[in-house]
Amino acid sequence: MLKPINIAKLAAKKAENKKAENLLILEMTRLTYFTDYFVIVSGNSNVHVQSIADFIIKELKKKKIVLNHIEGYREANWILLDYNEIIIHVFHRDTREYYQIEELWGDAKKIKV
Repeated sequence: MLKPINIAKLAAKKAENKKAENLLILEMTRLTYFTDYFVIVSGNSNVHVQSIADFIIKELKKKKIVLNHIEGYREANWILLDYNEIIIHVFHRDTREYYQIEELWGDAKKIKV
């Protein structure tokens, strides 16, 4: 069984395979009780955002990593993939710029992908 950090890195690498931009992993263990890591990536269109999310889901499923919940898929401005210990945020570039989620969690440790 993969450790949460390894799942986060795997998800980020899979997003990178789909040409996701601005990949970032935030360690959330000391900041929140509901997850250990955020994986934050961006796409440049709604279709691109969906294709990144689809690929991550498919590839993690191959490793028997089960998706708990998904939000925002239809609109594809901000798709949230909840894997319990890892929450993956797949943003449209403009939406990510607007919400600046990494600034909201500025105290989180940034992990290189």
